[in-house]
This record gives sequence, structure tokens and C-alpha cells, in this order.
Amino acid sequence: MKCVLVAMLAGLGAATAAWSDDSARAPLSQEASVPLPHTSGRIDHLAIDLKRGRLFVAEIGNDTLDVIDIAGRHVIHRIDGLNEPQGVVYAPQSDVVAVTNGGDGTVRIFGGNTFEARGVVKLDDDADNARLDPRNGHLVVGHGGGGLALIDPAKAIVIADVKLKAHPEAFALTGRLAYVNVPDAHEIDVVDLDAAKLLEKWQQPNLSSNFPMVLDDAAHAVVVFRGQDRLVLFDIASGKPAASLGTCGDADDVFFDATRKRFVVSCGSGAIDVIANINGALHSLGRTKTSWGARTSLLSPELDRLFVAERAGLVGSNASIAIFRLSTAAK
Repeated sequence: MKCVLVAMLAGLGAATAAWSDDSARAPLSQEASVPLPHTSGRIDHLAIDLKRGRLFVAEIGNDTLDVIDIAGRHVIHRIDGLNEPQGVVYAPQSDVVAVTNGGDGTVRIFGGNTFEARGVVKLDDDADNARLDPRNGHLVVGHGGGGLALIDPAKAIVIADVKLKAHPEAFALTGRLAYVNVPDAHEIDVVDLDAAKLLEKWQQPNLSSNFPMVLDDAAHAVVVFRGQDRLVLFDIASGKPAASLGTCGDADDVFFDATRKRFVVSCGSGAIDVIANINGALHSLGRTKTSWGARTSLLSPELDRLFVAERAGLVGSNASIAIFRLSTAAK
């Protein structure tokens, strides 16, 4: 895989001159843009196969999944006939790509190399966010009116299903625990995946629309609330807020850059915020402009790149994946 990573980084670096940022101190600089031909409507989540250097793009408004050659910066394959694809996960243990479909509640599984159909798992409704449990290669999928399904992708079967109060949005895994945003219930749930059991509920009556979530390396669950356009750090031992800061609007993804100890938030308002936790206080390091509706993204620590999904505009512009380099400096 090392040779593939080197090739991808070389290919990405070749575009840097064409996409140089005007400010050498910007926390992000765009270095490439990969067009997504014949793609209309909203674009949802992304996943990556580092071994083969491929990026997967769930195109919910187009009922398709595009496969991008990262080093070559072009689409090499398209899976069509999906039904509102939302989440996508590459599972290296079983070498499959799993796509969740909001329209029919299915999780469709494809071969990781040839993309042949491997199986379908039917959930009750609205199969949405998905994560890979790295301990065992299982999928964790939020769905329906309140469920967190555990799926064996190699066998295409449901192992367990944890009931929640309402539909789950983003969630983050650490060991046997999952921290789950449940915005319609104004809470964050703590789930034991091994026991398939709900352990705790962190009620948030004064905050709303908690969609993006990530865990940092300092025992925090990091949640962005769209209702208040605010990033909040929660102490995972107590479930209490530890710090907060305003963000760009309509946030849909947040990542923790462990190398630089920063949070990266992508927003549908057309911006990416970079935020640092300095001695327990949150500080903005800068805001990078994107396009309206470009709210989903993927941070690859191995490539040190942020991939941002930019939907087609109403007039003229085509859908694309913008590729950003993370810098060590800040404004």
C-alpha cells in the first residue's frame, strides 16, 4: 500500500501550482478539483480505499456511486440503480464497499475491486450514516425511526439492532462504545456495541440539530449543532459540555486532524472552518470558501488531504470533488 500512497501524493502534488492559495498562512489550500460528470442533485458521504487509491462518492440526488482514481483525479467507475445513496463505507477486512440507501432502507454490498453485487441487507427505513468497526470489520448503520444496526458485510446479515428514541445522525466509535447524535430527541446516546445496549443519554434541551460528530484524542465527543451553528466539546466521562465556539452554517461533517490537533468543519453555507483547542479553549484558525451546498467531506490522515463534495450549480457549474491540502500555519 505504501507505493500506492506515494503515487497518490505525487499525483495530488502535481496540481498544487495550479491551485495555489493567495495566503501562505491559510489553514487549507485547494490543489485540485475532480469533475463528476453527469451528476445532479445533492452529494452525500465519501469513503476511501487507500490500498487501491480510490475515493467513493455517494450521489444521493443522482442515485449513483462514483469511484475516483485519486492519483489520476478522474472517475473510473459508476454504480447506478441505487435508491438515494447516503452513507458509504469501504471495509478492507472483507474487501467490500457498502452503500446505505435512504429511499428503500437497504445496505447494498459490492466487491471492493470489481464492484460486483455481493448482497443486500434490508433495514426498516432510511438507511443513513455508516461507520466501520475496526475491531471486527462490522458495519454500524443508523436507520429508520431509531435504530443502530450492526452488520456483517461479508455475510450480508444483521447481527444486532439497537433501538433508539429517534433517527440517528452522525456517530463516532471508540472500542466497544458508540456516541450517537439523535437530533429529534435533543440528545446524544452512548451505546455498547458488544452488548447491543443503550447505556446513557446526554440530554441537550438548549441545543438543536446535532448532526456532525467526531472524537478527539483528549476524551471529547465533538458535536456541531446546526440550530446554533456551534461546535461543542463534550467530556465523554461526564457527558457535560467543556467548551464551544461558533461555526459556519449548515455543517454536515467534522473531523479531528490529530497531527495538528485541529477540528475541520465543512458547511453547506459554502465554507470550511478550522478550529484549534488551545489549553481548553477553542480558537478559529480561519475560514476557507467553498461553494454553496458543499457540506459533506472526508479527511484522510494518511494522505493529509480533505476531500469536499461540491454539487452542481443551478447555472453552469458541474459537480466535483475539491481536494484541499492542510497547512501547518494559521491566519
